[in-house]
Amino acid sequence: MGDATDKDGFELSATRRTLPIALLRAREQIMDRFRPMLQRHGVTEQQWRVLRVLYEAPDTDMGALGSAASILGPSLSRMTRGLEDRGLIEVRRDPGDGRRARLRLSEAGTTLIHQVTPESAAIYAEIEQRVGRERIETLLDGLEALLRDLGDDAQTKDASR
Repeated sequence: MGDATDKDGFELSATRRTLPIALLRAREQIMDRFRPMLQRHGVTEQQWRVLRVLYEAPDTDMGALGSAASILGPSLSRMTRGLEDRGLIEVRRDPGDGRRARLRLSEAGTTLIHQVTPESAAIYAEIEQRVGRERIETLLDGLEALLRDLGDDAQTKDASR
């Protein structure tokens, strides 16, 4: 057995320079700014993603919601039950397929979105001021291209984190 300085042709990149770690670190830096706001409004990050998706795409089925919010099915089912119990979303059976559920924001859910939006916008403005709008747009374009290049399954495999 060699010591830690031996090289066997399978060296790893420095952890901080790996794509998964860099993306996680960047996500944490961003979410550290949003978590206190979400906590003040009594929603988790995942719940907020669900509410945002339903705000943008009313009357959505569970599959499309999970994909758009990057949340796996079992977690999404539990979460939507909780959001429905709180009166933030409405769930109904799909008239064309009784096995499928259709979801939409309730009036209370829409009100919550409108309450949180100004705070969220202020946080985004602070991030833009520090990073620059053009740099953010370039980063988002690059990430969208990466997701396209890796294929659809890459968008949902580890979505609940």
